[in-house]
Amino acid sequence: MPRVGVLALQGDVREHVSMLEDVGADVVTVRRAEQMDDLDGLVLPGGESTTIAYLLTTSGIRPVLERKLEEGFSVFGTCAGLILLSSEILDGRSDQWSYGALDVSVRRNGYGRQIASFESAVDVVGVGPVPGVFIRAPKIETWWGDVEVLATLDHGDGAHPVLVRQKNVWGCSFHPELTNDLRVHELFTSSL
Repeated sequence: MPRVGVLALQGDVREHVSMLEDVGADVVTVRRAEQMDDLDGLVLPGGESTTIAYLLTTSGIRPVLERKLEEGFSVFGTCAGLILLSSEILDGRSDQWSYGALDVSVRRNGYGRQIASFESAVDVVGVGPVPGVFIRAPKIETWWGDVEVLATLDHGDGAHPVLVRQKNVWGCSFHPELTNDLRVHELFTSSL
């Protein structure tokens, strides 16, 4: 049973905790740097990316997670979490930072603002169609290196990746935690 942390500073914490418990993980809500010890992986939830980045810094978690990422730690970022893991943020604030752990460029609110939120089936490699909930979702504009594309979506402007993996780091544009389908969380936890 993997021990998985969910960053619990802001965002879809409760929903991720529930999904991870349902797939059999031992879940820790992470609010302090010392809670990062002895984890097999971490989920960076959706929320507001600049707020989460600020709270990562003020909580002291930012440098701890940076070191762990450099050591090959497994992290799954959904929506805002994907933005925080990306190498480049398009349309971000001038003071916005990211870990640079995924070789992707993401556009904040790439599928539209809150009013343009939508749901669409997403075909995940090796899993099949899963429900995708897109709320102010980041759009992966470019990707390079050894980024593996696990799912794409064509929302009228060509297919863009919506679920990617690069070694132990995963990024997802949509919110798998806002559905009843456990398979995306199972995919991550089975890799730990």
